[in-house]
Amino acid sequence: MFLSMNWIGDFVDLSGLDLKALIHRFTLSTAEVEDIIEYGRDTHGVIAAEIASIENHPNSKKLHLLKINTGKELIDCVCGAPNVRVGMHVAFAQAGGAVCGHAIGEATVAGYPSFGMCCSEAELGISADHSGLMELDESIPLGTDIKAVFDLEDTVFEVDNKSLTNRPDLWGHYGIAREFATLAGRELRPLPRLDTAQYASLPDVAISIEDPDLCYRYTGIKVENIKKNQSPVNMRIRLFYCGSRAINLLADLTNYVMMELGQPMHAFDLRRVDKIEVKRFAEPFTFRTLDGQDRQITPETLMICSGGTPVAVAGIMGGLDSEIEDDTDSLLLESANFNGVSVRKSSTKLGLRTDASMRYEKILDPEMTIAATERFLDLLCGIDPDVRVISSLTDVYVHRYETITLTIDKAYVDRYTGIDISSDAIEKTLLALGFTVARDGDSFTVTVPSFRATKDVTIKADLIEEITRIYGYDNFEIGTTRSPLRPVRAERTRSDEARTKDLLVSRFALHEVHSYIWSDRAKYREIGIEVEENVRLLNAQTPDHAVLRRSMIPTLLSFINENKGFSDEYGIFEIGRVVLGKNEDGTCRERKTLGLAFYSRASEEETLFFRARDAVSCVVTDILHVAPLYTFAETAHAWEHPANTYTVSVGDVKVGSLSVVHPAVAKEIDRKAAIVFAELDMDTFAEIGTAPLAYREISKYPAIDIDLCFTAPVASLSFEALVEEAKRAAGESLANVTVADTYGDSSITLRFTFSSNERTLTKAELQPTTDAIIEAYKPLGLAFKLA
Repeated sequence: MFLSMNWIGDFVDLSGLDLKALIHRFTLSTAEVEDIIEYGRDTHGVIAAEIASIENHPNSKKLHLLKINTGKELIDCVCGAPNVRVGMHVAFAQAGGAVCGHAIGEATVAGYPSFGMCCSEAELGISADHSGLMELDESIPLGTDIKAVFDLEDTVFEVDNKSLTNRPDLWGHYGIAREFATLAGRELRPLPRLDTAQYASLPDVAISIEDPDLCYRYTGIKVENIKKNQSPVNMRIRLFYCGSRAINLLADLTNYVMMELGQPMHAFDLRRVDKIEVKRFAEPFTFRTLDGQDRQITPETLMICSGGTPVAVAGIMGGLDSEIEDDTDSLLLESANFNGVSVRKSSTKLGLRTDASMRYEKILDPEMTIAATERFLDLLCGIDPDVRVISSLTDVYVHRYETITLTIDKAYVDRYTGIDISSDAIEKTLLALGFTVARDGDSFTVTVPSFRATKDVTIKADLIEEITRIYGYDNFEIGTTRSPLRPVRAERTRSDEARTKDLLVSRFALHEVHSYIWSDRAKYREIGIEVEENVRLLNAQTPDHAVLRRSMIPTLLSFINENKGFSDEYGIFEIGRVVLGKNEDGTCRERKTLGLAFYSRASEEETLFFRARDAVSCVVTDILHVAPLYTFAETAHAWEHPANTYTVSVGDVKVGSLSVVHPAVAKEIDRKAAIVFAELDMDTFAEIGTAPLAYREISKYPAIDIDLCFTAPVASLSFEALVEEAKRAAGESLANVTVADTYGDSSITLRFTFSSNERTLTKAELQPTTDAIIEAYKPLGLAFKLA
């Protein structure tokens, strides 16, 4: 949001102050200022002048040869503007001057001398209008510097909107002026308003609020005999500097008051709108807004109607059929307060975010509607004195916020801040910020003003913030706290996450990615995956993001698809959240989950599969101190391979899954690549107790490997059972068991490693042990065969 120091200067005396230093204090105390822009200071030597004569250029259809009367002399000027005429008063940049930093000098244009330039508003930097020369009022004496007439010079600063989210009172210049007045220790001038009590005897405006939960207040008044349709130059300049374009007088006035007070307004053409109903419709319909777009209105969207006909989307934008036009001479003025949540939802659903909706979303003060109306009328009557008000100020107020009163004392402030702020300073600060203060010694009963009570200041700690930010955080003395500091043990889940990330990055060179919790239908569609039905978001930004994900894997596969040109081989992982339906109380059943995905055009699918298995085993073994068990599983999701999907378990507890991507999905991503993925439930991890570490002395004697070959249905074997039976049969001499080879589904070769801390073992003395293993395997369906 852009804010003008000239505008702020209407309400607080800024003379003698360093404006940039004051803006810096505003950053430290109130909201972040992103940029400061100086306007008009690089323009000089531009005066009011008159076109005394015009000749067509002999060799150009567009150029004209002008004689410019500066009040002292006639000056030759070559000009290509289409609206030149004799007697026209213009802004003339003399040779030796500058316009927006561009030096103006004597020049020869198309063979003729030119000693200056007649300027458009765009060339002067005060609007985007470059259709022709800026025409000045003839009452301005010739030779007058236009800076003496118009507010070209201004300091404008840009505030980060996010830092104003909880401060609806700061979405207008008057609220900002209150902050500056408090920071500078100067008085805030009252807002100029037209007293509407004089119209109390006139007929009311017919206003009906049929949905009081969504419209809290609606204020309206009727005005006629409007003769002017262009805003004053200085008003147009302020609007342009603050990011808005001039349209016509009435539209500009609503924008001007909105930027001044933060209260959106709307002017309806009285010929089309003479009564107001605020309501919702039972059936959806199409409505054309001011921007010419047809929009689908749902039953949840609040509408402004006249005689049952929709004329505006409440709090967002008016309708095209009731807009103010150049010949509009009467209006019905709206100043209303709507439910901010409703406006936000409707704005999102319509895909239409406006300056008005942004302000309503912040929960505006309902008390501002009358102030804004009276300010509008004050400005309108000052510009067009012949206007007539033809109705009373009609105010329908159906929802009032409760008055918030808080009690604090100096000791409370000192305890919170750790510094000594005087009672006088506390009282002065709160009064300057608009609070009502009843003081009894060092105690204060504070009534929160309505413009701070909608969602900002609600508890005593909020008052502490108000006092200290104006006092200046940079004025706090640096000291050591006296509070006791006790060590806090890190949560199990947090330490598991940190260790998992370290392992995957350092040992397997995986890349960490970050994503959103919802499914992305468009991205899933690209890789041939349908979104699984799950909990839905009520107000999703787009229908493609409406369903929360049940698994991390489609998200990671989408990342693989988008980054397959990154490298021929890489892996990614993320610890994120998934939603597995709802709990009995209706809340989402969220689970923190680790997802891994491996992509390779260089390695075989089997090699990549075992690399993923090693990564899973590493995580489980390192954190839980036990080896995971992998068992064949039926597919639970469409992207899993029907023959290569495995459950990952620790003991009897399932902690995740490991799988090759389904061929149909692989084909959509990269038919020449191998893709493997795994998923682990980190919440289940944290629930499983960590096994105690068992340490074993490493033998100084060499180990001996013996390979035994068996015929067996390999696919149905449990490797864990084979290891347990081998250890039971062999005793302590057996150090390890691994799979040396398999042949289809009928043969498996196991490698048994034997070791002793006392001597080097021989095959002869291990023969009884291997015979015992062979016998132990027979009940498991393994028949020994000679290799």
